[in-house]
Amino acid sequence: MGNVLDRVRRCADAIREKTSFTPRTALILGSGLGGFGERLSLEAVVEYSEIPGFPISTVPGHQGRFLFGYVGQEPVVVMQGRVHYYEGYPMEDVVLPTRVMAQLGAKRLVLTNAAGGIGSQLEAGDLMLLTDHIASFVPSPLIGPNEDQLGTRFPDMTEVYSLRLREKALAAAQKLGIRLKQGVYLQTTGPQYETPSEIRMYQALGAHAVGMSTACEAMVARHMGMEVCGISCVTNLAAGLSDKALSHEEVQETADRVAQSFQSLVWELLSTIEE
Repeated sequence: MGNVLDRVRRCADAIREKTSFTPRTALILGSGLGGFGERLSLEAVVEYSEIPGFPISTVPGHQGRFLFGYVGQEPVVVMQGRVHYYEGYPMEDVVLPTRVMAQLGAKRLVLTNAAGGIGSQLEAGDLMLLTDHIASFVPSPLIGPNEDQLGTRFPDMTEVYSLRLREKALAAAQKLGIRLKQGVYLQTTGPQYETPSEIRMYQALGAHAVGMSTACEAMVARHMGMEVCGISCVTNLAAGLSDKALSHEEVQETADRVAQSFQSLVWELLSTIEE
């Protein structure tokens, strides 16, 4: 993690050369939410390729740009396309965008993702509010020399996902008539889907959904003092829980099917997040 702070500052400075917009909330869009940006009152767009040393996603369905604008009165920065550890990037690169958004001024982070359902109460198409996560199966993004200006050496993870923001999300779902379930998310490295035996192990550990992102970003956000909220779109049942073979096409199809509800929920959450 040598020179992490310098790298974060260089990326933030490159963005500030293109826009002076100061976000208050950051949003990372997962599969199926790419269209969210079309609803923004847009102020600026910065392509990842325009930022020196910035990682670029190689996954289908993940665009590569920052959107700056407003959701109602809330100034937000939207990450339209994320990078994943399985793409071959070091963990430092995977979480760099989160650190950069905090450096730009964001005090809160809303994380979204596509996930496989493990919990018996979940089915494809459900939305799940993250109450906690299990990140023991991926390298910690905080390994290495600590940058004291970013956060403390040993950050507390008792409440990764803010109770206040969870209550906001539940209220937004109730207002919109959207069924929002709750549960624990487990991150794996990917890119292979899990085996049935691995899924049984994750169930025994208390996980309700599994995916290949999010927990590492949440850890870095908490390290930097950001308030965090996470919402998963359950796009399929995990291995061994249905007769279907798992595929990225199924993930995208389900994410697209529930995209409107997912977008409406996130929009309502962001528009009321300061109240």
